Amino acid sequence: MRGNYLVCFAAVVLLFAHGAASKEDVVEDSVRVQPQQHKKFEKTVIKTIRCKYLLFLPEGYGRTRKSWPMILFLHGAGERGKDIEKLRRHGLLRIVETRKDFGFIVVSPQCPATSWWPQEQELVINLVKDIVRKYEVDTERIYLTGLSMGGFGTWALACRYPDYFAAIAPICGGHEPFLAPGLKDMPVWAFHGAKDKIVPVSRSEDMVNAINAAGGNARLTVYPDAGHDAWTATYNNDQLYKWLLEHHKNKSN
Repeated sequence: MRGNYLVCFAAVVLLFAHGAASKEDVVEDSVRVQPQQHKKFEKTVIKTIRCKYLLFLPEGYGRTRKSWPMILFLHGAGERGKDIEKLRRHGLLRIVETRKDFGFIVVSPQCPATSWWPQEQELVINLVKDIVRKYEVDTERIYLTGLSMGGFGTWALACRYPDYFAAIAPICGGHEPFLAPGLKDMPVWAFHGAKDKIVPVSRSEDMVNAINAAGGNARLTVYPDAGHDAWTATYNNDQLYKWLLEHHKNKSN
């Protein structure tokens, strides 16, 4: 009897070993045939987005039922954080502080301290949608501008959401030139200082050249004696605002 048990045990061991080897062979064959398998991941994510912003309403807003053109202004890296008053230091917001008759609604969000505008595109575009719901905005005349980090944000936001803006004016910024052909139908007037040691003027040149090579008609103004501060001269120039108002989103430019 003992001998029979030993024979049966040996047979079971051999059968198990044969089965395990067969399974490994199948897996190995599968890997050899298809080393990378198609998979799919899907998950619903709900998140809250928030920011502080400054809102300028022109003199006369609300007295009639008219809609107003709007400028979305993106500040530079030095104004990030939680102190919203920093935004008044530079750029377009210095203009509206002293010009109550400025003929645009101006929306100026503040970027979180640990981020930068190209990473906050979802936040910014949802703010634009909220402003449009709450205020008398002419949706065919929404314009986008920004300086330095805000110049990068202007290029990035326009490339991702070109249908929202009638024209853009990026200042001392840049973006990926391979995305620029998407702006061939967008009125673009870019500005840069020739002596800018922080953001080379080539960053603006590359974007403008790529747009024009794709059949667009982008403009670039280079200030020959300016460094990084190309925004003071730009926002002090009334021709910029006249140029913006020449463009409507749903009309030929």
